[in-house]
Amino acid sequence: MIELQNVTKLYGKVIGVNDFTLTLGPGAYGLLGPNGSGKSTLLNLITGQLRPTLGTVRVMGESPRNNAQLFRRLGYCPGSEGLYASVSAFEWVQYLQQLQGMTRAAAAAAARTSLELVGMTSAMDRPISTYSRGMRQRTKLAQAIAHNPDFLILDEPFSGLDPVGRHELTSVLLDWIGLGKSLLFASHVLHEIESITQSFLLICGGRLLASGTAEDVHRMMVGLPNDVALRCSDPHRLAALMLQEHVVDSARVVGETVTVSTRQPARLYDQMPAWVKASGIEVWEMHSADESLQALFNSLMKMHRGEQ
Repeated sequence: MIELQNVTKLYGKVIGVNDFTLTLGPGAYGLLGPNGSGKSTLLNLITGQLRPTLGTVRVMGESPRNNAQLFRRLGYCPGSEGLYASVSAFEWVQYLQQLQGMTRAAAAAAARTSLELVGMTSAMDRPISTYSRGMRQRTKLAQAIAHNPDFLILDEPFSGLDPVGRHELTSVLLDWIGLGKSLLFASHVLHEIESITQSFLLICGGRLLASGTAEDVHRMMVGLPNDVALRCSDPHRLAALMLQEHVVDSARVVGETVTVSTRQPARLYDQMPAWVKASGIEVWEMHSADESLQALFNSLMKMHRGEQ
């Protein structure tokens, strides 16, 4: 489905994508990375909006640059707005389908179907200027799927959606995958990708750091320090207890919170209830700092530099 061979994209002296080599077959993939990691640049290369400075890009065996026939097989939902405020969602989606080569009647039918699919039927005749951000996001998705493409590419599709909207969009995308269609979507939020697919690519600084399933990446991270924060009634005593049990490497107390670094997170989580019960310490909140993407990428970058 996608082949990139030693692809580099330079913006003057700034590197957007750095020596990127990747082959993906049909399926659903998440492109995961913090803001500024090169996700949008990579998507723009795949959709032919950018020409690589070095290397080659192939999508379904063809170059995506100025390839009208290939574009009819792709659906693209950009991260930017790009909507006309004075027209309705129906008019906008219909017009874009006509640009794909549909007749006016076929474009109208496709627009109605796709807008219904994303939950925009009741508002599709109102001006886009009256829409919330979530409604505009659903409108962008409608135009991406209206011509029934084989391969859907989404840049931060959940941006601006409330929890109900996120659930509805997740259902739409899972149904899409269930039809045997391919999907690549970019996000900087791990759980957004995990709600759709377990296959993802980790990108940071324009480089591919890791790829595979969540299980593959977690297996890679075994033995690396995990940061865990606990807000409790006696953080100094809890820190001393965990250090005494040799389950953490270090502990730092700020106010009511103790943040520890451990290479044995499973043992920490397993024994914490017994320690809390025996000591009488009240723990009000506990979370792993490494659930955040930045912590994951920091660990991966240290691995690449040989620091872990």
